[in-house]
Amino acid sequence: MTSEIRALLREELQGLSAYGAPQLDVAVRLNVNENSYAPPTEVVRAVARALEGEIATLNRYPDRDALKLRADLAAYLGHGLTAEQVYAANGSNEVQQQLLQAFGGPGRTALGFGPAYSMHPLLAAGTATGWVDGGRGPDFGLTASHVEAVLREYRPAITFLCSPNNPTGTALSLDVVRAALAATSGIVVVDEAYAEFARPGTPSALTLLEANPRLVVTRTMSKAFAFAGARVGYLAAGPEIVEAVQLVRLPYHLSALTQAAARAALAHADVLLSTVEQIKIQRDRIVAELRERGHQVADSDANFVLYRVARDGSADETDQKVVWRRILDAGVLVRDVGLPGWLRVTAGTPAETSAFLAAVETSDSLPAAVETLEN
Repeated sequence: MTSEIRALLREELQGLSAYGAPQLDVAVRLNVNENSYAPPTEVVRAVARALEGEIATLNRYPDRDALKLRADLAAYLGHGLTAEQVYAANGSNEVQQQLLQAFGGPGRTALGFGPAYSMHPLLAAGTATGWVDGGRGPDFGLTASHVEAVLREYRPAITFLCSPNNPTGTALSLDVVRAALAATSGIVVVDEAYAEFARPGTPSALTLLEANPRLVVTRTMSKAFAFAGARVGYLAAGPEIVEAVQLVRLPYHLSALTQAAARAALAHADVLLSTVEQIKIQRDRIVAELRERGHQVADSDANFVLYRVARDGSADETDQKVVWRRILDAGVLVRDVGLPGWLRVTAGTPAETSAFLAAVETSDSLPAAVETLEN
């Protein structure tokens, strides 16, 4: 960007970098938490039929309110939800952006607890909403008392809670969500992008919706549904929240093709979600084997694992960027999330997990590096 254009950019956007991860052509890509399993043939055929049914009428605008899709999403979520309590958009990122457009903006603040999803502060900046990082404990946990204290201090218009959290994988107790709702008069958004991968007994904030009109739960079809390329995200909330978000949406924001594809996928939810248990097995395998080798590993309820590159509690002189490069040289792409000393890996197929663990073993056997390599 030239200095002339940079000077014209809004001040709060100057110096920022666009969200993204390296997109490299390597044998094993485990850096963006995709589902490694492609949609089964019967789902591919069902989506193709659904798209074919829409192509002949592409001269017409799609259903502006996506009512049939919203009804299908409500049925999938359960908890007595109806279409009036669900809203869909192009990925959960767009849903969250529209929440910020509706409830944030100049003079208002959004708050999250980092390390968390790095897109949230960028969405805040893009909507001219102030951002506060409330921080987490050294174990990446989040307590109700900490959340309450931070919210009472900053009084945000919007609070983001991630459960399971990205990049740590840790899930939240519902006591934390309740504490947030009690401590603020603003909107509380629980980002549950990875909820389908949670371990048994992990609660969903969906159970709190009926009694809390300021609560929003966002979800996505990108992860568990293996539908990342379709870009479908959604929220569940009270009808008033849905009405408010519709004030800032773009006209006909969700294409007829996207709606048709998503509905076909939801009709085959049992088939698509059959890979979730397989992925959880590989996630738990990664956690167990890395811990056996002496690595510190965050508990995970997601389809990824965050681990410390140094072993046996030793100091992190070995930069995570160097280890990232070593693993890449072994043909495996993982994610450097910018957390000093830590890397994140997506749980994939058994073969991909084996390739990652072999790459880590090779990296661990090399002497500590002193150089820093940029990724």
